[in-house]
Amino acid sequence: MKKKKESMEELNNKDIEQETESGVNENDSKIEIERKSSSEESSKEELTAAQQKISELENNVKQLQDLLLRKAAEFENYKRRTENDQINLLKFAAEPFIKSTLIVYDDLERSLNHVNDDNSFDSLKKGLELVYEKFTKILESQGVKKIDAKGKQFDVDYHEALMQQPSPDVDPNTVIDVIEPGYLYKDKVIRHAKVIVSSAVSNEESKSE
Repeated sequence: MKKKKESMEELNNKDIEQETESGVNENDSKIEIERKSSSEESSKEELTAAQQKISELENNVKQLQDLLLRKAAEFENYKRRTENDQINLLKFAAEPFIKSTLIVYDDLERSLNHVNDDNSFDSLKKGLELVYEKFTKILESQGVKKIDAKGKQFDVDYHEALMQQPSPDVDPNTVIDVIEPGYLYKDKVIRHAKVIVSSAVSNEESKSE
């Protein structure tokens, strides 16, 4: 009887152990399933966030491409306008000066129309003097100025000597006559004055005088 009782207890203990092990295994399985489920959800969230980030970056790239294309088109238009402005500036650079000289041209025409056999030389001269004065003012307004040469010391920067001539009244290398006037445009010499320059008087010339 004792043996039977002991064997029954052993069987009961084994059943309890098996049930315990089974319960532990079930719990472990549930934990593993929950862990996998949580991991899958986390991966899905990460994937969704990554996809959203990619979509945002693609949208930013598209906006930058559109902006770049617009700026490139604006630059081409600006470049074209600038080139046209430069061409027109060079093409019509002399327009203001030409418009101002037309006034003198009209005055000359009017003077010629009034010349006849009854006009005196004095009136014609006076008309031409007025035209000359007006034209001089136009040139000066554009920065053109006549070089003051006569009586000045010869200067190669402003004068071109055509000949030398002895002159006892002035120092050597003095401009004593202007054959053709020279002109400055602002600070630049655009035409040298063609002049006659004094030379030193020799002793023989001094004695003859």
